[in-house]
Amino acid sequence: MSECILIVEDEDKIADILRDYLVRDGYRTHRLRRGDEVLPWLRNNPADLVLLDLMLPATSGFDVCRALRASGTAANAAIIMTTARVDESDRLTGLELGADDYICKPFSPREVVARVKAVLRRTRPRPAAAAGLELDLARWQASWQGRDLGLTAIEFKLLKQMVDQPGRIFTREQLMDAMHGDDRIVADRTVDSHIKKIRRKIADHAPDVELIRSVYGIGYKYEPANAA
Repeated sequence: MSECILIVEDEDKIADILRDYLVRDGYRTHRLRRGDEVLPWLRNNPADLVLLDLMLPATSGFDVCRALRASGTAANAAIIMTTARVDESDRLTGLELGADDYICKPFSPREVVARVKAVLRRTRPRPAAAAGLELDLARWQASWQGRDLGLTAIEFKLLKQMVDQPGRIFTREQLMDAMHGDDRIVADRTVDSHIKKIRRKIADHAPDVELIRSVYGIGYKYEPANAA
């Protein structure tokens, strides 16, 4: 089945052009006009990527992006923000909230399609088992070459968040959202402590393997290539 692109855009002309070009390139599409429609739709209809306008009725693209990254399964969809606002601070805010790319209007629809392809290539999940790691979602269990790692529920959530998007750098704030998905206060060192425990449990079974890399000043990323 072809990949699904959710277009969140309140301007009909722009939405129609994006849909036509994406469909022509083999993608399935769905279009929403309001920000508050996005999360409810994604809870019942999986999408591979969201083309998200920043200025939307009801809920802004920033708030939608924040809610998606803090949600459950919807958090795995890639996000490209589209907006007429060109301030650098807006672009940085979008990326810090978890957007994978940012395109300023007016844009070429061909460029949008090219960006969609690039983001999907970069964010498409790859099997964790390629590195000897397996995640059993039904049992909330992680194992290394068939041996249970003994992760807690919080540790499993953190590991799954990173495994779903190999190579992507997650900030501590994004990992905090993955841990709890609500407004409770969690210190940065709590994330660091959980990551340390996950690393130790992996090292107990595979002492020469480094799957989770620290990115100085930002956070962490999962790199299965380091299991080679």
